[in-house]
Amino acid sequence: MWSQMEKSLNWREFVITRAIKASGYSAVVFVLLIFFFLLREGLPALSEVDASSLLNIRWYPIEAYFGILPLITGSLIITLGAALIAVPFGIGTAVYISEIAPRWMREILKPLVELLGGLPSVVLGFLGILVVSPYLRVLLDLPTGLTAFTGSLLLGGIAVPTVVSVAEDALDSVPRAYREGAWALGATKWQTIWRVTLPAAKSGVLTAVMLGVGRAIGETMTVMMVTGNAPVMATKLGSLFSPVRTMTATIAAEMGEVANGSTHYHVLFFIGMVLFLISLIVNIIASSVVFRSKKRAERILS
Repeated sequence: MWSQMEKSLNWREFVITRAIKASGYSAVVFVLLIFFFLLREGLPALSEVDASSLLNIRWYPIEAYFGILPLITGSLIITLGAALIAVPFGIGTAVYISEIAPRWMREILKPLVELLGGLPSVVLGFLGILVVSPYLRVLLDLPTGLTAFTGSLLLGGIAVPTVVSVAEDALDSVPRAYREGAWALGATKWQTIWRVTLPAAKSGVLTAVMLGVGRAIGETMTVMMVTGNAPVMATKLGSLFSPVRTMTATIAAEMGEVANGSTHYHVLFFIGMVLFLISLIVNIIASSVVFRSKKRAERILS
């Protein structure tokens, strides 16, 4: 009887282990399949359009102008603006919820932050058009409120809940003995947070920042609704207060109107390839920083 039970448990363990491994491998396989599909549909653009044309500063597909530089600079300036907003506010809020807020406040704020993270981006874009954009136009005396700055504000707001949720979990996982040891040595509460808790949760906080930036890079509907969709170069600080156009908004706005297999079609997939590579580079950099911090911590502990 015991042997039959052991065989049943071993069989279940074998199935569950293989299912978990298959799930992990499938994530890698799906990413590779997506990248292969982008390569298959996007690489023909290199043979149909000159490299100099792709690196041009004009995007006007009707007249065969396929310069993607304005789209790249528009995406970068909005993403950087959103990161400058989301990272300090997100980490600051996570620190407040994890280290400072009383328990009753924490039980209210954390579900509220997670609820904000689930709001559809199209709803935020709609509010941006009706409320944020007109207000910024009057406040900053701009010709239009549909600018990169408006997109950065809304994208920052979209990324904040992601940063807060992940960073707060990382801070909460730091053992209480770390804090008590710092207090025993005479450190104040703020010194403990800044010099003990945050460094101990560094890898989790960096992961939160990475996820927040990734959310900002891949956002589509909000930026398409509030940035003005003007494919112009964004290389100056003043470009932050001018209309721009992002890669994601271009793909979303034009993919449904192009002929399958046309040059315009292949260039849009080429833009998708560029966006995929940018996201991959951001993830690799963040992963390398986390890996180095873990190695450094292991050396210190050893």
